[in-house]
Amino acid sequence: MDLPHHASGERDYIAMRTLTVVRQYLAAAFLLVIGVIAYGCGDSATVNPVVELASLTVDPGTLQPAFSGGTTQYTVDISNNITSATITAQPAVAGDSVTINGQATTSSVIPLGAAGITTPVNIVVSETGTNSRTYTVLFVRAGLTGNNSLQDLSVSPGTLDSEFTANDLNYSVDVANTVGSIRVTPTLSDPAATMTVNGQATNSGQARTVTLNPAGQPTNIPIVVTAQNGTPKTYQVTVSRGVSGNNNLQGLTVSPGTLDRAFLASRTGYTVNVASTVVNITVTPRVQDPAATMTVNGQGTNSGQARTIQLGAEGSNTPIIITVTAQNGTQKTYTVGINRAARNGNNNLRILTVSPGTLTPSFDEGLLTYTVDVANNVGTINVTPTPDDSTATMTVNGQAIGSGQSRTVSLNPAGQDTNVPIVVTAQNGNAKSYLITVSRGVSSNNTLQSLTVSPGTLNPTFSANRTSYTVNVASTVTSVTVTPRVQDGTASMTVNGQPSTSGQAQTIQLGPAGSNTSVIIIVTAQNGTQRTYTVGINRAALGGNNNLSALTVSPGSLDATFNANDLSYTVEVGSSVSSITVTPTRQDPNATITVNGTPATSGQGRSITLNGAGLNTLINIVVTAPNSSQKPYAVTVERAALGGNNNLSALTVSPGTLSPPFSATRTRTDYAVNNVGSSDTNITVTATPQDSSASVTINGQGGSSRSISLPTGPSQTEIDVRVIAPNSNDKTYSITVNQPAPASPPAPTSAPDLIPEDDSCEPGIPDPAVCAPGTSKDDNVTNVTAPSFTVAQPAAGETPTLYVDGSIAKQGFDSGANTLTPTAALSDGVHTITSTVTNAGGLESPQSASLTVTIDTVAPGP
Repeated sequence: MDLPHHASGERDYIAMRTLTVVRQYLAAAFLLVIGVIAYGCGDSATVNPVVELASLTVDPGTLQPAFSGGTTQYTVDISNNITSATITAQPAVAGDSVTINGQATTSSVIPLGAAGITTPVNIVVSETGTNSRTYTVLFVRAGLTGNNSLQDLSVSPGTLDSEFTANDLNYSVDVANTVGSIRVTPTLSDPAATMTVNGQATNSGQARTVTLNPAGQPTNIPIVVTAQNGTPKTYQVTVSRGVSGNNNLQGLTVSPGTLDRAFLASRTGYTVNVASTVVNITVTPRVQDPAATMTVNGQGTNSGQARTIQLGAEGSNTPIIITVTAQNGTQKTYTVGINRAARNGNNNLRILTVSPGTLTPSFDEGLLTYTVDVANNVGTINVTPTPDDSTATMTVNGQAIGSGQSRTVSLNPAGQDTNVPIVVTAQNGNAKSYLITVSRGVSSNNTLQSLTVSPGTLNPTFSANRTSYTVNVASTVTSVTVTPRVQDGTASMTVNGQPSTSGQAQTIQLGPAGSNTSVIIIVTAQNGTQRTYTVGINRAALGGNNNLSALTVSPGSLDATFNANDLSYTVEVGSSVSSITVTPTRQDPNATITVNGTPATSGQGRSITLNGAGLNTLINIVVTAPNSSQKPYAVTVERAALGGNNNLSALTVSPGTLSPPFSATRTRTDYAVNNVGSSDTNITVTATPQDSSASVTINGQGGSSRSISLPTGPSQTEIDVRVIAPNSNDKTYSITVNQPAPASPPAPTSAPDLIPEDDSCEPGIPDPAVCAPGTSKDDNVTNVTAPSFTVAQPAAGETPTLYVDGSIAKQGFDSGANTLTPTAALSDGVHTITSTVTNAGGLESPQSASLTVTIDTVAPGP
């Protein structure tokens, strides 16, 4: 830059500009570092996310198909007893709005139409601009004759992953790898429905056993419920069977000999001492998990299989190596060291004790015979011998036993002696026998421990010393089960003269209704003494109650409040009702009911098919008392004739509004929609008939709500909504959707502004002496030939453009600083600067207000 002034002024000016440039460079470098740290490197262009939902759930029920953000049409099957459902939707992008049936909310409770009616729900997700997407969920509520739901579903073993509900169709169950089959028990909501489990016909409440796939593979079990009207619903249970890592032994025994420590699955090392005469030993290992495999000294061995091991010479040790391999391949090794003793001839006992009782005389290793007296109620005795030589072996009552180990011996009946021999065998094979004779006394106990009757209850409550009781039962009870138990196991017993075992249930046939039946129980003690218990069973007389306690119908209601003595009723139902459920409930639980001649269960609904529209149907209900007396009730169902109402009660569109606004009382059937956006690609039409039995088609397709595709740009789209009354009369409503041409964006809100750094003096310094002579910091005069201009902040998706003297300038846009900079130098002189923005559709706005800037490459001044 040429400065035709004094040399000192020139040096000052150059120094000032150099300082300014350095400061600008450092500031820009600092901002660049901060930007990289805060935001990282990347393209700064705005990316418009897809307008869609992140999640969509309903309760109760299951979306079909499963939710996906790109899928907009769903159905939900709902049982007929559900009157409302909750729908919850969340947008994929924070800040996007969600409406459910036109209400701004992400969760809403939707009232459902009558049984057999489909209720549409529209969910619209919109971004801050005009983009939107509409999802439609159709709640299909089952008809009264189309109940294809389960009332309950259970499995064994295992547990469903969530509590069963009739409208949730998929469940999973985790079981151990050892489980080879599972029992599935489904219960129907409607007894008239049929069912299969894994393709096999199954009754309600019946358990069905299903064989599982190998461990590690899932097993899918479908349960298909078919309603009386033929409509199916499929529930599925997925059973996951794990792979086992169990490499433990369940048990480990050797014979002859005893492990030196009690066996534990976690204890892997043992020793066994055997006599010098033992030349081989049998080892029997059992695995905890049947899926595991095992070797004994390298040989494959089955769980519980005895493996014979040859021992080394007398005085040597022989190792036994047992390796267990789990299903998942992990291993555990157990080791048993067999110590074969050197020869020895000691066959004496060092200690001998019994419990209960006391040896007579006291134990002495030189005495070989003893006696023990015990009470008559003692059924067993524990004998504990300890040999003098730990290498000797022993048997008690012929059964091998270890040193100091207790052996339980069952005694003969009271009054009889029991001999218990103990044989001690020395290491060299010499044996010595000890003998204990146990004398058990004779019992006089002839009392009962307990006494129960089913059905019925003893009066008074049972006591061993109380011998007389009564039991009252209903007239329908023809037999009772009597279960007596004796206190003393040596006592005997008869029930009505027949021998009976203690705790054995005896069936007693009763006399006719209104009679008394005696049950005689005689208990005989071991010493012959007897005690007699008597139970009198009073069977009630037959009742004569043939009244109903309640009578209801659905749909509809009785023309008068039910009274047991009023025998005739009328019910009015609509023409679309083809069946009615009548539910009679008896007063006497022993009475019986028929509906139209077919036996019915009290309190259980019976579905009756009605005659055609405009005709009456008679339903006869007969209640028979236990004494056979009858009472007839009659219900006349008056079914209305088919209606001719083909009007709508509501008509809505989304997006946009109808013109004129829809009114159910207006006879007009043609409407326009003028306020949809040019970028809208579809419109949802929802039409609700005044008569719920009428049907609706939209552009020829069935359904009261449908999404219609729209073209882009200026266009007209015709939509026909046809309403067909039950009697087939129809009416067509016409909707014309008018879409405008796309609009250009508005002009920028302000003119471009020369950035202070490119003006002819540094901003922020109040002393005008530091500016070039004849200039100021805000006069838009600059000696920079390609200065930068701040422009109005463009909206999302818009790109700014710089105009110089009415023509587009080649430029660079700094989105961080929001500045435009010409890439070619401007000539000296006055220039008019403006800007525009161009949206994503390629439409450019009008130009902004202008800025006048002067380029002066010769130092400004006079």
